[in-house]
Amino acid sequence: MSSPLDSTRASAFAQLALKGIDREYPNKPAEVLRGPADIMSPAAMHPAFYGCFDWHSAVHGHWLLVRLLRVCAGLPEAATIRARLAAHLTAANLATEAAYFEPKDNRGFERMYGWAWALRLAAELKAWPDAEARVWSKNLEPLERRLVALMRDFLPRLRYPVRTGVHPDTAFALGQILDYARVVGNEELEQLIVSRVRSFYLEDRNYPSSYEPSGEDFFSAGLNVADAMRRVLPAGKFSAWLDGFMPGLRAGDLGNWGRAAEVSDPTDGRLIHLAGLNLNRAWALSGVRSVLPPGDGRRETLDAAIRVHEEAGLRHVFSGHYEGEHWLATFAVYHLTRAGLAT
Repeated sequence: MSSPLDSTRASAFAQLALKGIDREYPNKPAEVLRGPADIMSPAAMHPAFYGCFDWHSAVHGHWLLVRLLRVCAGLPEAATIRARLAAHLTAANLATEAAYFEPKDNRGFERMYGWAWALRLAAELKAWPDAEARVWSKNLEPLERRLVALMRDFLPRLRYPVRTGVHPDTAFALGQILDYARVVGNEELEQLIVSRVRSFYLEDRNYPSSYEPSGEDFFSAGLNVADAMRRVLPAGKFSAWLDGFMPGLRAGDLGNWGRAAEVSDPTDGRLIHLAGLNLNRAWALSGVRSVLPPGDGRRETLDAAIRVHEEAGLRHVFSGHYEGEHWLATFAVYHLTRAGLAT
């Protein structure tokens, strides 16, 4: 089980996010430039989500702040957070963000990693009975609708899942968007996601954990599959599927998934990804554990691996280096607040 998110740690995470969401530079744009008119500053192009080095990090930085407001009563930074969210999540800013996806060349922007975090943000706001959150949620709806439409268009055309330890990983995005669909009651989207997850991964067997990690992963492609599958299968069927997917687990052997990845240089923007991998493994293993019945012997092995990865991941969140500090707190908060396990 994960460690509790105490008020001191929550405050520190909030401060990291607050430092980033208005920090426009350095910035890594991912735009397709259709002509000279498209050469704009990050803030002009993305008035809501221009900070934190890149669009998706800005989006999930906003999610982190909303999540902490929602689950951490008495957060000292609450007033500051609300003011910053109100300044960013305006109707005008979010209309611009939604309009960005209209041109054909922009429809693949941040597919599907950024989409997943934007819909996670939407779900967080919709599930929170707070007056300001209702305003922000309403303002976000044009972007939300646009991304759902893009998803509904794209997924039937995706013949094969993307299995990778970085942004395009399909299993991560499908798990997040399925959570969104269930929160908002979008049964059509839910059915589409469930169908795609089952089609892509139901026959997976004996996943080669020895192939992970790759040198700059921040995801476990394999554990993201398990975390998606536990969302779509009944507990008994998932348990049987898990035996085929992780055949060593009943004997206490998780292979490389039982050992934390080592970060050799936290100042390197790609190598620090491995700290995020450890946190991703911790939350995915927690997801797997959450659907196994009490007394299942596999839970003890999973508990040990969760602790190892959590400790290794949290060690690098506050490194003093922007390469990791602009995003790692989100992965930590996602894990510590069990975001993927409850609304």
